[in-house]
Amino acid sequence: MKKSVLTRYRVLAYTTGVLLVLLCLGMIAKYGLDMSGASDFTRVVAIAHGWLYVVYLVFAFDLGSKAKWPVGKQLWVLLAGTIPTAAFFVERKISHELETGTDAPAPAVAKA
Repeated sequence: MKKSVLTRYRVLAYTTGVLLVLLCLGMIAKYGLDMSGASDFTRVVAIAHGWLYVVYLVFAFDLGSKAKWPVGKQLWVLLAGTIPTAAFFVERKISHELETGTDAPAPAVAKA
């Protein structure tokens, strides 16, 4: 697998995660604190997050298919962009697994 596949996933994971945190803060400001400018901020961030999340889905699916992940793991990675701060933790775990090669199953021991 090419390093660029992992790099573009990482960039979109961080971008999506940051936008989702900003969106949550904007929602708190809009509904909880009733701030006047929060409505426009929330609208812009929500649109940006929505479009970039679609790109994140494409890149994460591409990474998962090239890494030959099981469906459960792939769904876990795909949904990480919808839970605030989850994208950061999932990205770190996935990057560590793919860089060190720990996601590969252990070879079977043959009996002589």
